[in-house]
Amino acid sequence: MQPASEGMDRDVGKRARVGRALSAVAVAFLLFDSVGKVLEVAPVVAGTTQLGYPEGIVRTLGVILLLCVVVHLIPRASVLGAVLLTGYLGGAVATHVRVGDPLLTHVLFPVYVAAFIWGGLLLRDARLQRVLDVPTTLERRI
Repeated sequence: MQPASEGMDRDVGKRARVGRALSAVAVAFLLFDSVGKVLEVAPVVAGTTQLGYPEGIVRTLGVILLLCVVVHLIPRASVLGAVLLTGYLGGAVATHVRVGDPLLTHVLFPVYVAAFIWGGLLLRDARLQRVLDVPTTLERRI
């Protein structure tokens, strides 16, 4: 029989790997979006202007998003980055509501991305787990 701490360490490692995977998916999407805006790629500019934003603001939106992602990628600042990204994604929700986009595919998509950001962070950040009082695997078995 293995010691309880060994099983707990394995569960914590698995939790952290899943958290990194969730975070990586969200970060990859947000980096792709921000770089498209910063480089002013034609389809990205067209999509942004269709949402009612002037063409001249696209690069600025990309820089803001990129800075938020970079802050999120710094381990000691990851929670601040998640808060900043949540605000940015909230603006995206409001934009899609304003233009009358479909709920599940457009309006809620930023919410899905935010869920990946926060879910990944919660699974991989012990500080956040302590603050939110997330039970450890060992505590659930007892």
